Amino acid sequence: MRIEGRVQGVWYRGWTVREATLRGLDGWVCNRSDGSVEALFSGPADRVREMLSACHEGPPSARVTGVYPEPAPPPSGRGFRALPTGYTDSA
Repeated sequence: MRIEGRVQGVWYRGWTVREATLRGLDGWVCNRSDGSVEALFSGPADRVREMLSACHEGPPSARVTGVYPEPAPPPSGRGFRALPTGYTDSA
């Protein structure tokens, strides 16, 4: 999914790692060079839906203007982590 708005420099990635880990999700989050944040969530459907809903708010300093989910293959590896700007899981 892609999250747009004021989402970089406001601890959005750290917040996402914490929230996804609390929900037992696998995946990753990274900043995109266009100023948005990209994330991949994998796990039980109800917990993924809960996380997608939470992403509309994000951490207190964030101002989310759009959340754009789309289906994707599951992430490689277990756990949830922050990745460098511009990362793609297809490599």
